[in-house]
Order: sequence, then structure tokens, then C-alpha cells
Amino acid sequence: MASSRTAYDVVVLAGDIGGTNANLALIGKKGGTFTLLMDRHYRTKEEPSLIEPLGRFLEEAAREHQGMRPELCCISGAGPVVDGRIALTNAPWAIEAQTIESAYSIPTTLINDFIAVSYGVLLLDPGNIEQITRLPHGDGSLPVPRPGVRLVVGAGTGLGVGYIVKVRNKIEAFPSEGGHVTLPVYDDESRGFQAWLEGRYGFVPGAEAGVSGQGIGNIFAFLAEREARAGRALGIAAKKILDASETERPAMVAQSAPSDLLCAASMDMFVKLFARVAADHSATFLPAGGVFLAGGIPAKNEGFFLEGGRFMAMYERSYAKHIRTILAGTPVMIVKDYSISLYGAANAAVELA
Repeated sequence: MASSRTAYDVVVLAGDIGGTNANLALIGKKGGTFTLLMDRHYRTKEEPSLIEPLGRFLEEAAREHQGMRPELCCISGAGPVVDGRIALTNAPWAIEAQTIESAYSIPTTLINDFIAVSYGVLLLDPGNIEQITRLPHGDGSLPVPRPGVRLVVGAGTGLGVGYIVKVRNKIEAFPSEGGHVTLPVYDDESRGFQAWLEGRYGFVPGAEAGVSGQGIGNIFAFLAEREARAGRALGIAAKKILDASETERPAMVAQSAPSDLLCAASMDMFVKLFARVAADHSATFLPAGGVFLAGGIPAKNEGFFLEGGRFMAMYERSYAKHIRTILAGTPVMIVKDYSISLYGAANAAVELA
């Protein structure tokens, strides 16, 4: 392979570090095109820090790509960036830019994980069905993104929110802690779930407690407890899920939903709560450029969002007529490209360098 200097304008070491996975990639940029050259995935909780997998990745990259070495590094993490450091919210260790630079002599930028997703959204083509699934509104319409704010709401291990705006002719992405707004409820069952969570946390729960991987686990535990109180027996799949660890439960619930009523009810509530969170943030940001549903859960389970118009039917609801009109005209899309955070980190590395 040709060297980075001749084949690409710049080669970036991009990272996306979440509570479950630590994903690293080598990405080359030529003109306005970003090309994934190599990627590897590590289990966050199995690593003592980021330095170890970074070292293994760079050694492997040098062997496979004839000594190619990245000129920039950008790492995104699930948490706010403070003084060049990210204390991960769902992992046992922190990320420090200075430590990475000292170990590997690569200029390093740290960004919030949803800043990375936001920079990645800028590279997506809303018309490309391999990258995006557009959710039809209740009337069957598919609004076209217009100039304005783009909102990113993503559910994975946790719940992240970010937004992209044009400020003085420059596109900028901003993080938020919008995943921790109060959990929006919509009927007696969801209010019962909110009360159940309040008993667990000692205060009104945030949205992440219901709209995330841990949220799916919480919903399932709440519904299973309710079934037990009513004296109703659980199915075989539900019993296996209760015996599994909390980290294993979300995927098991989604996988069993087509055949298990309790799992199906759990995913139904999850999608509807997700829709309410997205609607509330839409009312705040007025995202004419679209709402992008990111993260591993929507990408892997889009059938639950589309089935019977489940997501959009709840997204479009409001007590106020003018809010219903705004929501009905807002494009909503599921981001299918799971590498968006890595491309976004590479884009951010170049833009912020």
C-alpha cells in the first residue's frame, strides 16, 4: 500500500470508546472522502486502560499497511471532556489525551461520543438506504431535511444527545447531557415504570434509565416483577433472561421479542419512550435538518421502530397543536452505519486540528 502522504491527505487514528466496546480505526482522508483502512473492536471492561489496545492496534496497523502511521488521533468517549480527559460514564477507566500523546507521539484530540456521531452525520447521505432508514410519518410522508439544526439521539449502553448547527457560516457540533432529562412517560404503565425506577434511584429517573441498553433491562425487570406479583408464570425465554447478567439482558430481550410476550412488551415500551425523548428534544431544538436515531440499538432493531408505525405514532403526539405540526414536518432517520462514530472522529480530527 502507498504511504499515507501519497495516497491520502491525512491518516487519522479514530476511536469510539463506550461502556461496552472500544472501537479503533485507521481512516484515510483524500479530498472530501474518508476511507476506512482498518478497524478493530475490543471489550472495554476487559482492558485495564485505553493505552494497551491502542498499542496493539498501532502495531497491527504498521504490519498490515507497510509501516503506515497516523498523523492525527481523535478519540470519542461516553462522557464530557474536561481538561483533556474523559471520565467514562459507563466504564471503569478514563481517557487522557496527554497520556496518548506521550505514549505514541500522535497529536490527540478528545471529544464527547455524540460530538463524534454529529460529525459523522455530516458525512451521511439521507438518500442512501445503506446508511439511513427514513421513518415515514403517520400520513406516509417522508419530509426532506432542510437547512437548520440536526439532532442526534442515540441509544446504546447509555443514551446520548448531540446537535449540529451552522454558526457564522461554519458547521459546529455540540454535546449535551440530554440523555439525563427526566424520563417522559405517556400512560399508566409507563408512569408505573417511572415510579418503580424512582424507588430504585431515590429520585425521579432520567431518560437513560429507560432508553438505553440498561433501560431495556430495567423495563424487562419491571414488567417481570409485575407479572410475578400477579401470579402469572413467565415463559422459558423470560426466565433465562432473569438468570442472565444485567449486561446480557438487553440483547436477549430484543432477540426473544418475536416469540415472548414479556420481551415484546419490553421492546414496545422502550421504542415508545425513545420516541417521547426524541419528540421532547425536537420541541427544544426544532431540528429542520432532521432527527438522527443513532447507536447500536436502533441500528440492530429497526423493525421494532417501523412495525405498525410504532415509533412515529408516539413521536408525533403532543397536547399542543403547533407542536404536533412541527413534529409532523420533521424528518426522522435511523442511522444504520455502525461506523459513523469512527468516521465522525476522523472528520472531527481534521476539522479541529
